[in-house]
Amino acid sequence: QSQLVESGGGLVQPGGSLRLSCTASTPSELRLDSFAVAWFRQAPGKEREAISCISSSGGHTDYVANVKGRFTISRDKSVNTVYLQMASVNPEDTGVYYCSALFRPYQALCRLVAPYNYWGQGTQVTVRS
Repeated sequence: QSQLVESGGGLVQPGGSLRLSCTASTPSELRLDSFAVAWFRQAPGKEREAISCISSSGGHTDYVANVKGRFTISRDKSVNTVYLQMASVNPEDTGVYYCSALFRPYQALCRLVAPYNYWGQGTQVTVRS
């Protein structure tokens, strides 16, 4: 059973925006403010790759080059949710988006490459006109 739940995916036109949300599933009751959280993307026919992360403190974020400047990761501790705001999307952004978490309380930094071990089931994002 997935410990995280993603939402917000759908069909969006090129150049449009979409916001994805990640929160803990009710049974898991993870407190995401103790976790580094990453968003992964699996494009059709490709490996799943980490595209963004945020530290447990929320003070550090990182992005892969092809989303930097277009996507923004953030967290709202009051609602135990991590967001991925996607802007200026293009067809290459199509894929299944997963959030993942790694227990790292009080950490100032996050890493895109890390042993993330809590996962959601993913949400589909399709970019086409």
